[in-house]
Amino acid sequence: MLVVSFVDRVGSGLWGATAALYFTYAAGLGTAEIGLLLGVSGAVGIAGPPLGGALADRVPLRPLLIVVQLVRAVASLALLTTTDLRLLLAIASLGSLGDRASSVLTKLYATRVAGPDRARYQAINRTAANTGWAVGGLIAAAALTSGSLTVYRWLLIGDALSFVASALITLGCAEPPSATRVVATSCPRAAKPDEGPRETAPRTPPPSPWRDRGYLTFTATEAVLFLDDSVFKIGLPLWAATATDAPHQLVPLLLVLNNVLVVLFQVPMARFGATPHTARATLRPLAGAFLLGGAALAASTTGATWLAVAALVLAATAFTVAEMLHATISWELSVALAPPRAQGAYLGVHGLAQAVQRSIGPLAVTAAIAAGPLGWLGFGAGLAAMCGAQRHLVRDRGDGALSVAPVTVSEH
Repeated sequence: MLVVSFVDRVGSGLWGATAALYFTYAAGLGTAEIGLLLGVSGAVGIAGPPLGGALADRVPLRPLLIVVQLVRAVASLALLTTTDLRLLLAIASLGSLGDRASSVLTKLYATRVAGPDRARYQAINRTAANTGWAVGGLIAAAALTSGSLTVYRWLLIGDALSFVASALITLGCAEPPSATRVVATSCPRAAKPDEGPRETAPRTPPPSPWRDRGYLTFTATEAVLFLDDSVFKIGLPLWAATATDAPHQLVPLLLVLNNVLVVLFQVPMARFGATPHTARATLRPLAGAFLLGGAALAASTTGATWLAVAALVLAATAFTVAEMLHATISWELSVALAPPRAQGAYLGVHGLAQAVQRSIGPLAVTAAIAAGPLGWLGFGAGLAAMCGAQRHLVRDRGDGALSVAPVTVSEH
């Protein structure tokens, strides 16, 4: 599965580094249209995680992953067939649905395989994935030096082929063990011949995440903290190209920097999510990283070209640190706060956070771009405030475990 992650992300690096530029120069869309396209497709993708999580509890996980990868490949190739915004919306929505489902299915696979070592497994998996991103980004950077629109199309084809290759490699992966289920009440002891009819304990249905207001609120805070994804995919490329004097070739190199740093430091940073308690405590330095990233983007419009480049590099570094810290925090807390009997359903709901971010993220970062330097300052401050809100929501019970604070909602 680590090889699958690497191959998948090589293609994503080709496309992720140039998606905003492709829609701008090859498809001829404006900034507002790009924001709408990515926002709407992200909204459709919201259905991916709960759908994928529900299916994973009912069908084998490996063939489900293969189908999802092939759906993503078809959607990527279809983007090449039109520049009509309405058709692009439909195609991108299909791809987003598959992308979000794939994300939660991969997380479930890791959870089932790694067990208590999930933090380190996830860190290694992210390292493999980001190595792929770096390779794809370097290829994209080299390809963009030609200045040809045809290059954008070939990069998109490479993205589609990576999904096909991932599906083929997944055929050789083992099916992970099923999620642990409580079976004591479902298999009562048979009555002895001299005993009368024996009462059997009624089956208790697993808890529903849709009725757990505390977990739903935790998931809502996660949707905001995942905005660093939109910063790298949309915010940095558009801001660097339209508001600073930095050369366009810097854009894919910033994504390469992001992935190189993740490759080098994601595994060591896994210790910050080794336990639920340390994951909660790490929310404070995460807030500081978000503040620094927003301030650096705001400063990138002042001074000479070299100063803009330096500020953008600092911003990319700060948001990468935030990404790594939040990845390990989110991974640990989302599993630790989920009841074991309903782990699949809860992780499927938690997957909504990234899906919702795909919808609100493009709108949030384009709004920050429109507001100028003050917009980025407010963006960083807002993410820092959300870190504090999540730390308050996730309570330390004092016994080494955590819980989410109850959320009261009026019935009237």
